[in-house]
Amino acid sequence: MQTIDLQAAASQFVGAFDFDKTEAGIIPRRLPASTRLRVPEEMQRVIATPSGIRIEFLSDTTRVELDVHLSLILAGRKIPDATVDLTVDGECVQSQSHATGDLLRMITINEMHREPGPAVCFRFSGLENGLKRIALWLPVNAVAEVRGLRIDAGASFESVVEQLPRWIHYGSSISQCSEAFSPTQTWPAIAARKGNVSLTSLGFGGQCHLDQFVAQTIRDLPADYISLKVGINIVNQNSLGRRAFASALHGFLDTIREGHADTPIILISPIFCPFSENAPGPTSASIKEVEGQKRLVFEAIQGHEEVRQNSLSLTQMRTIISDLVVARQAAGDAALGYVDGLALFAADDQHDLPDDLHPNASGYVRIGERYADIAFGSGLFSRLVAE
Repeated sequence: MQTIDLQAAASQFVGAFDFDKTEAGIIPRRLPASTRLRVPEEMQRVIATPSGIRIEFLSDTTRVELDVHLSLILAGRKIPDATVDLTVDGECVQSQSHATGDLLRMITINEMHREPGPAVCFRFSGLENGLKRIALWLPVNAVAEVRGLRIDAGASFESVVEQLPRWIHYGSSISQCSEAFSPTQTWPAIAARKGNVSLTSLGFGGQCHLDQFVAQTIRDLPADYISLKVGINIVNQNSLGRRAFASALHGFLDTIREGHADTPIILISPIFCPFSENAPGPTSASIKEVEGQKRLVFEAIQGHEEVRQNSLSLTQMRTIISDLVVARQAAGDAALGYVDGLALFAADDQHDLPDDLHPNASGYVRIGERYADIAFGSGLFSRLVAE
């Protein structure tokens, strides 16, 4: 087999805008180098978790091998599988999973112990002859140091010229989708496939706080469609209260509009979360024993009413977001739209919300299908045309 020079092929990492270079390989990152000094330490890991990143190329190869050193978070007793999907001409034809690599064992919510582990090889074979568009979708739940890429000896390897409309989506862990069946089964990936668009995923678990460096990133990227699913992390961490939230959201949109004056933008409010619907943040997360399994459990913090008078509940947040959209539309932004998160995942879907915060894999599929119907084709994006 022939080995592809990863450094030379960095442009084939779609959805990656920067790389950590190591002695053995490269770690793709989902924000550009210009943001490095601005990114908080607790956000570094999710930027290097390649949800939505795929290695795309044209080739007539019948085999592909990908060497990866994984860093996996272990919160319970079972090591989570990290999956790579291989698509051919947009259709997933093979998936491979490994649960081997460095283990970051959670001792408490803020303390982890690293146990070193070996790299693994994701092997795909039996591909049809002939030139085809191949994409290797990297894991959504692990940092991935890519150490090697191999195809058949003598096979072609060419860059893909993207012709699909470009969709940038920004959100929280509910957009990163670590619980999805596989990388092509996150709800943004499902919606992108159904909508026939090319996805850039800026879903950052726990780190969707309307940071200006993210708005500047979106401003400077080419985009035909943009969506922002905001709110749950802000409630969880109480990072913005009633006084600051609307102002910060206005500022985030203002920055994006500097580079995308007429690009359709959809604001999406939070999906259903039972403990934060009417109780203000912040919320807590802890590792508890549930039905014989250690797992993260999320719940609203009780008490401290005087301190939390400025804190937001999800019900209040949805009203603020929808009112903001109406106000900006009235001021002339005809390319801005709103989707109520409850239209994507509501109380009736709670059976697919095992920790009361994150949908399970089936829940993400449902969100993706619903969002595709709402936003793409003849949906909301097509009606958001600036006058």
